[in-house]
Formats: sequence, C-alpha cells, structure tokens
Amino acid sequence: MICCLNPHCQKPLNPDDAKVCQNCGSPLILLRGRYQAVQLLGQGGFGRTYLSLDEDRLQSRCVIKQFSPQVQGTKSLEKAVRLFNQEAVRLHELGEHAQIPALLAYFEQDGYLYLVQQFIEGQSLLQEMKQNGAFNERQIRDVLADVLPILRFVHRHQVIHRDITPMNILRRQSDDRLMLIDFGVAKQLSEEGAGEAGTRIGTEGYAPMEQFRGGKAYPSSDLYSLGATCLHLMTETRPDNLYDPLNGRWIWREYLAEKGVAVSDQFAHILDQLLKDLVGERYQSADEVMRDLNADSFLPASKNNSPSSLPTPSGRPVSATPTPVSYPPTKPPTSKPPISRPPTPIPVRSTAKPTTSVRPIAGPRGSRCLYTLTAHSSWVTCVAVSTTASTFASSSLDDTIKVWNINTGELLLNMTGHTRGVNTITISPDGRTLVSGSDDYTVRVWSFLNGALLGALTGHSRDVNAVAISPDGKLLVSGGEDRTIRLWSMSTGALLKTLAEVAGMIKTIAISPDGKLLASGGLDNKIKLWNLRTGEYLQTLIGHLNPVHTIIFTPDGQTLITGSKDKTIRLWDVQTGQLIRSLNEHIRDVNTLALTSNGKILISGSSDSTIKFWDFSTGKVLTTWTDHTDTVNSIALSPDGKFLMSGSSDKTVKVWQMPF
Repeated sequence: MICCLNPHCQKPLNPDDAKVCQNCGSPLILLRGRYQAVQLLGQGGFGRTYLSLDEDRLQSRCVIKQFSPQVQGTKSLEKAVRLFNQEAVRLHELGEHAQIPALLAYFEQDGYLYLVQQFIEGQSLLQEMKQNGAFNERQIRDVLADVLPILRFVHRHQVIHRDITPMNILRRQSDDRLMLIDFGVAKQLSEEGAGEAGTRIGTEGYAPMEQFRGGKAYPSSDLYSLGATCLHLMTETRPDNLYDPLNGRWIWREYLAEKGVAVSDQFAHILDQLLKDLVGERYQSADEVMRDLNADSFLPASKNNSPSSLPTPSGRPVSATPTPVSYPPTKPPTSKPPISRPPTPIPVRSTAKPTTSVRPIAGPRGSRCLYTLTAHSSWVTCVAVSTTASTFASSSLDDTIKVWNINTGELLLNMTGHTRGVNTITISPDGRTLVSGSDDYTVRVWSFLNGALLGALTGHSRDVNAVAISPDGKLLVSGGEDRTIRLWSMSTGALLKTLAEVAGMIKTIAISPDGKLLASGGLDNKIKLWNLRTGEYLQTLIGHLNPVHTIIFTPDGQTLITGSKDKTIRLWDVQTGQLIRSLNEHIRDVNTLALTSNGKILISGSSDSTIKFWDFSTGKVLTTWTDHTDTVNSIALSPDGKFLMSGSSDKTVKVWQMPF
C-alpha cells in the first residue's frame, strides 16, 4: 500500500499502483525521491507519523514524522515549530546511542517539515502491560536497569526528556532491549542549571508539578516520570489515581495490597524516593537510583562471586581471601550508608551478554579494534595496564573490577567488594597491587596476582574519583568529591598527610615521572601543583573554562597535558606554569589522555565517542577512531606500545592495535 501525505486526507491508504490518492486526489510521491510512506502510524496536534520504506536502503523501514500543526495563532505556531525543530536537534546531539532511535534525515518538502527516524520493531510498555497484565517487582527492576543508563546518557548530554511514559518506552523485538523515544518536548539544560522556566509540557499524571506550575524541568523530573511509569505498569491504573491529594501522599502500596501483591520494603523505598513531590527530596541523578537499586539487589560478596571461585591470570583457582594484616579492617562509610538489604535479596538480571563475557568480539574488517569485551553491565570508568605482564584491568559502575589478557581478550579475574560504582583504578609499578577508588567513599587495595582484597582505606567523606601510586611504589595518593587529596603509605595503609589549598572537587591526579610533583584538577577549572615529598603547595595553572577531567605528564616531566569539559587539551610548561598550546578538535568533553613512551603521539578520548591521535610536536590530528558508541572515559597503552585499551559508557572495553 501507498500512503497519501496530505495531512487532511481521511483515507490515506491507496493501492501500490496508484499515482494519485483515490480519496483526496493528491499526488502520491516519494519524499526526497527515496522515502515512500506505506502506513499511517498515528496523528496528533503537530501532524502525522508514517511507517515508510527507504528506496535507497533496500526498502528498509523507517519512521517519518510530518509537521502540520493544528494550532491557531502566531505564537502557538512558533512554539510548535520550535518543538519540532528541537526534536531533530536533540536526536542529532544524542548521536548513535543504541537505545535511542537514530535520526536519519530532516528536511522540508512541499511546505511541510519532515523528520526521518530509525524504525523500532516492538511494543510499547503500555501495549505490553495491556497484553500480558501487570508487571511484577522483578520486571520493574529490569525496566529500571535498562532505562536508567539511557537517562544517564541523556542527562549527561544536557538534555531532559520531559515526557517519559509507558507509551514512550518501546521493547525492541530483536533483543528485548528498551528504547526511549519521542524527544519532541525535550528540554536543553543550561550550563548554569536546569531550573530555568520553559514551556509547560508533559503528560498529566506522569510529569511532576514543577513542569506544570512553572515550566521547569530537571534530571529529577525525568526520574519522577519514570517512577510514575513504573506505578502504572505495576498497578494497571494511571498514576494520578494512586495519589491521595487530601493527605498529600501516594497510596500505591495500599492499592497493590488490596490486590494481594507484595513489594519488598527496600524496593518500595526506591519508588517512593523517585516520586517525592519536592525536587530536592528526590533522587538527583540516574546514578543514585542505580546505586540503590544495585545495593538493594546484589548478594553480599561473601556469598556471590567469592574470591575462592575466581580464576587467576595463570588459570589456577584462587585461594580464600587472606585476613588483611597491615591495612585497617574493611568497614562501610558511616556518612552515607546504603539502603539495608533484605534477608533474601533478589539478584539483578545482568545486562552483559553471557556469550561474550569471556569470549572477545573481533572488530569489523579493516578496523584496528582487535577485541570488544562485554562483561561489564554498566559504564566502564577506567582502564589500567600492568607494566610487568600482558594483563590490564577495567573498572565500572557495576561495582566490579575485571582483569583481562591483552593478547587474547580472555577474562581472568572478577574483583568484587565495592558496594557502589568504581570510578578509578591504578596498578603499582611492580605489577603486584591494584588500587581502586569508589562512590562508596573507600580506597581499596587488592592483590593483582589473585584478586584478593588486602584492605580498605577510609577517610574520604564523598566519592573517590582519582588514585595514583608514586614511581617507587611507596606512596598512594587519592582525591575525591570531598575536596581533599590524601597521601597514604602503600606498605601500611596509614594516612600520612591531607593536602591543603584544595578548592574544588577532585576529578583527576597525576604524579611526575621522577616522583617529585603531584598535579590535580577538578571542578574549580584549575590545575594545582604540589611538592609530593613535602606536601607543599607550589602553583595554580589557570586557563580551562570548565572542569579538568584528566592530567598526564610527558615522559621527561617537563610538560603537563590536561583535558577538560571545555573540549580542549592544553599543554603547560611545568617550570613556569605558562600555557604552551591548546588543541581544540573534540566537540565534547576531553576525559582521558595517553602519550606514547617516545613522546611523539598524544592520544585522547572524549564524550563525543571518539579517540583521536595527535602529532605532539605540531598539534595536528593524525587519525580519529569512532568505533565506540558512547563516551570514551579512559584509555591506556601497553608497555610495549603495541596495544591501546579503552573503556566507554557503551559498557565495553576495546583492545586496539596501535596505528603508529
């Protein structure tokens, strides 16, 4: 069938051989000479949506949104045009996320605007509920586990969806993954904050009051809507029927109890916090929800993935974890305790593909990607390479650290012990010890030989974002969101010093090759230098316009290289503190840097999903890799310079053959 594109046609379907619409007489045309509308999928105040075939892509299916708003008044029309244009801009900005439909084209033809999107075969969660009945707690957990990482990606790209409902979440038929659709009312976050007044848009019953009262939207507004969506799926009734306005409280628990449905107290607490009326009382980020969801659901480490069952780099079983001798006993932080776990916790379904957790996926033909490793179930935050063996480690917000064989991509160790996401890892110069920093406020020290936890260093009062070990292996340095940098003894775990002059939250630290200097960067946009031996503050380097995410020294220790949210890489003279050069080719945050041992090639990873190679002497880009589908958070070079490892928010670790 061929579909008429006249938005006023009442019977748009026509036979395949028709040249004009049999109902209204309009010509039946190919949009842009390639897109043929074949079915009307829906219509609303802004126009119609069609299922279409792309003649240039072997008649593959796509979705076309036609803009023909049924509005009155100039202001209403301008608002409608702005929202339609905004959807195209947002889809383009969000890029090729695997769970957001890709934007294929955006154009004007015959006086109408058209937006072409990837077609997703599958049902909405609302259709799924109507077909199969109410979702149980296990199913809602799976929904959250799949949707929260999408929201984290969207919010990190400074976009608020503002219309999350069961209709706007589709389950892709090919792999059962959930897709977030309809960014037509998405709101752009400002750099200063998300609270500026905007258009009052959202779906009643799902959108929080701040959207309707003041037109304001925050990341927590999307989280509220996700919580309301979960209520609808669990109860089969709209969320506004589950709120008692006289007493100002949700009654969804009572509603389920009357139907004989029980929900664990811990999970109910998560839903209740998602649905708080006051913005400040809700979860503020998808990360916070994911952490509490995981803390509520994973089995304790002593009963799940115990060290005695893990393989070692040599393939032999690991002996039971020894009792730490020098380090203080492990204990949870007291200032932000996780939600207490139920007596019989329900394990979360892993999003990692079981068939690829230990078997690497080779890159496409012609790619320098040798292996894509998919054992992590959340964003990969850091990769670190051993200088003494063909092994490297990766950390993730799935609370684990994994050790891999560089040459084969084989998973060798799975270290568990952190109760929240692991942000950073480093390996000692002798290759025997791994140190990690986490959102659980602890620094943990592990045997890199067998994965045994040696001890936990407590003292930070917020997330630990950066760790480094001195070249002689005697000193450990950690920095975090509590605005402190702490120096520890590697042999005893004793706190030696807390550095002064720290103004902002610490995101990154680096130690000079001679072990004399410490550099740090963070949310105050500045780089600070200390004498590592005495702890004396030396100087501040000013130039970045946004937070500093990564710092490295050149092999001779004379130049400092920094990357920032301001999209630039800057080179500084360590002795004078003067800016040498600024590199400006990335289009989003620069998160990670590496330099070849000969100092000739600089490598950078960015939130624009790319890895770039630079001629260090000229500052020119030599090549760009685009295989990752999300933010590149960390890169590391093998000691022989033959391989590059990268970790990304697409949940993968990649092993590459170096091109130079």
